[in-house]
Amino acid sequence: MNFVDLNASGGIGANAQYLEIGPFRLLVDAGMHPGKAGLDALPDFSLIANDSLDFVLLTHCHLDHLGALPLALRNQARAEVILSFPSKFLAARMLHNSCAIMKRQRESLQLNELPLYTHREVDQTCRQFHPLPYGRPRTFHAHGEEIEIALFAAGHIPGAAGFRIIYKHRRIFFTGDVLFENQLTLAGAQFPQDVVDTLVLETTRGATEITRRGHPRRQSEIDRLIGTLDHALSHGGSVLLPVFALGRMQEILAIINDARAKGTLRSTPVFSAGLGMDLADIFDEISRKTGLVKFRKRVLKNLRVKALPQMPQPGRSPEASGIYILGSGMMIEHTPSYLMAASLLENHQNAVCFVGYCDPQTPGGKLLAAGTGATYLFEAIDYASPVHARVERFDLSGHADRDQLLNYAMKIDPRSIVLTHGDADARDWFFNELTYHSPNTTVLDPLPLRRYLV
Repeated sequence: MNFVDLNASGGIGANAQYLEIGPFRLLVDAGMHPGKAGLDALPDFSLIANDSLDFVLLTHCHLDHLGALPLALRNQARAEVILSFPSKFLAARMLHNSCAIMKRQRESLQLNELPLYTHREVDQTCRQFHPLPYGRPRTFHAHGEEIEIALFAAGHIPGAAGFRIIYKHRRIFFTGDVLFENQLTLAGAQFPQDVVDTLVLETTRGATEITRRGHPRRQSEIDRLIGTLDHALSHGGSVLLPVFALGRMQEILAIINDARAKGTLRSTPVFSAGLGMDLADIFDEISRKTGLVKFRKRVLKNLRVKALPQMPQPGRSPEASGIYILGSGMMIEHTPSYLMAASLLENHQNAVCFVGYCDPQTPGGKLLAAGTGATYLFEAIDYASPVHARVERFDLSGHADRDQLLNYAMKIDPRSIVLTHGDADARDWFFNELTYHSPNTTVLDPLPLRRYLV
């Protein structure tokens, strides 16, 4: 197998891996970097010849894996996009939303290349979708040969899938983004346990020493989050939860609903808006039609979720105190969570609670590193705020702990392991641990845009 990581900047961002397996040409994911804009946010698709792709394997619908898909397919009319049934429900909505955001960014960022694709191209992309059920291998024939592809539930978010590829008895498994533990809205990953030849492994949490070690650890983080929410609300403050619209928002709504039902969180207004609310409807549909998601729209009714009122001015707390569940999870510039944080940070009664991964170079990552009493600069709106509010991160990531992934890799005992989807320090940890514990396994940490024979 020839392998090329097309994410030119490396790390986590514009995720896309190009494979050549015998006569077959495959692309795994086609993402857009969430911290960049325009052409800088894209993978480098120039290494893929026009009309050469047989398949695109979509692991899940976060935009860092999905957002560049219409561009990847622009000159690949015969390629089939293999994805799960829940992802089929979600992908169109995510891509159309991305298209609308890029139209708005054209003026705000003064990038004439935006939008990078149109709603019509999104519709064409969706016509190339070929959904498969989890755990049922499908054999495809082309070039006079055959290749088998199977999807396995990966936890993480609805529709997330690991992919197993079998070609001439060669077995390759891509984990994609994975969470082995159950969430309130989604069961954990159900990965194959048999030996593979090559494992392509996500490494997101490689630099994170905290190990959840199953349900008790996750539940303790939920309890700590609910305690923080209740403390702020009891003192008349408001709480901002920056979340990814897909997956995190619905999980947090379910957690708050569960706490209310148990009487561990006082009743208070809950505000949200935008894509996450639209996706709640799609989650409800997936739940009813497939049973693969545990989320129903009645959660919104139970919580009496209200539309986000007019955004307050920087430095001024909102008129209505409550819980604000807003995108984006990394508090990217100009998003609702970014603007709301500018209004909340100065007041010590308020809190900002991060519940997922935050790239250290994003506004959210920088705020987490700032510390109480520091001055935080909201560069996009030219506003500096003292950090008096409580700012805290809760370990409710949708990614597996590094020890869980290490144990899985050792259990299936591959001949080679390719590290992906992780910052440099995260990949270093996995490289060192795997090299030590599995000395007979070849471990590869690929450089961007370089071809490797694996």
